[in-house]
Amino acid sequence: MNWEPFANENDTPAGLPFTSSQSPPLHHSFPDAPSDSDGNRNIESNTIATPSDTQAAVEPVRAEPSEPVSTLPMPPSAPTLPSGWDTAHASYAAGNLLELKVVGYNRGGLLVDLGDVRGFVPASQLVSFPRRSTEEERMAELAQYVGKSLRLKVIELDRLHNRLILSERIAKNPVSRSEQLLNSIQPGQALTGTIRNVTDFGAFVDLGGVEGLVHVSEMAWQRVNHPRDVCAPGMTVNVYVIDVNREQRRIGLSLKRLAPDPWMLAAQHYKPGDIIRATITNVVSFGAFARLPEGIEGLIHTSELAEGNFLHPNDVVHEGDTVSVRVMNVDPQRQRIGLTLRLTDAPHMPASAPLAGPPEMDDGYWNSLASS
Repeated sequence: MNWEPFANENDTPAGLPFTSSQSPPLHHSFPDAPSDSDGNRNIESNTIATPSDTQAAVEPVRAEPSEPVSTLPMPPSAPTLPSGWDTAHASYAAGNLLELKVVGYNRGGLLVDLGDVRGFVPASQLVSFPRRSTEEERMAELAQYVGKSLRLKVIELDRLHNRLILSERIAKNPVSRSEQLLNSIQPGQALTGTIRNVTDFGAFVDLGGVEGLVHVSEMAWQRVNHPRDVCAPGMTVNVYVIDVNREQRRIGLSLKRLAPDPWMLAAQHYKPGDIIRATITNVVSFGAFARLPEGIEGLIHTSELAEGNFLHPNDVVHEGDTVSVRVMNVDPQRQRIGLTLRLTDAPHMPASAPLAGPPEMDDGYWNSLASS
């Protein structure tokens, strides 16, 4: 008699692996075992043939305490999924695309799901988004994206400020690394770069694939005669992004805006009437410029240089002279400070006034001289 109570060995109960040399477990019944009047099968009365044709009662298989009992291995724990930031960073570093589901939107664009992170796709970075539409049409168009999956490329990643920006447009049209960098640079950022070239009007800075210009007026708060006085090729500098023109691939940078504005300090430190030491930095036809200790420059108008008439301010002061000046006014908004070499407000006699003659004497004075 043949019987197969299990389809395979994996169906056997834990701890009792079934083999052809063992009797079946107790909780399985034989199909041909006789039953009593109540329909219950009598397992003990059932026998099977042995090679020696002897009849043997079927004994249930039991695991003795001294026998090793095999157990099924525990299923492996589910692997820890990477965070959305890790996924985005890996994609950004490798330049790979992400396929993400749109879960929401606002006036500016779409929200996409990266598990524990929400990414943002600006409307301008969507391939088929209408550029000119009313507010209602714009919101209706964005709402149609919800539930759809988009192939996107990470163009800006800032975990510290919780910014994750993606683009469908760039994903559709693969661009170079420099294009990705240009698209990621925003006004107000502070970046590190290397001076590549110095010209008469400024310095060009390599930002890692694209170049920006630091104009001479943005190199320092004080006047700069030539950009070479401030920087040189190969120098590593920290710069502030003023503006970005992506169409013309121009980036305006500044060195001085990463330093405290001395004009704000001057408004706090100096008041009209204060007398300070200053250095003459430039002499022009309408006056002379003097540098204050904070590095800013004030103007000494020609009318405030000296009394009397003179042909040129050079007749009074020269570049490099150190003089005492009195503050007349401070305008930090216009970045101007008026100075004068006149240290007091006392009236001054014009140099062209006639000289005073001897005092007028009476007749008694002259008579005394005659009789002496």
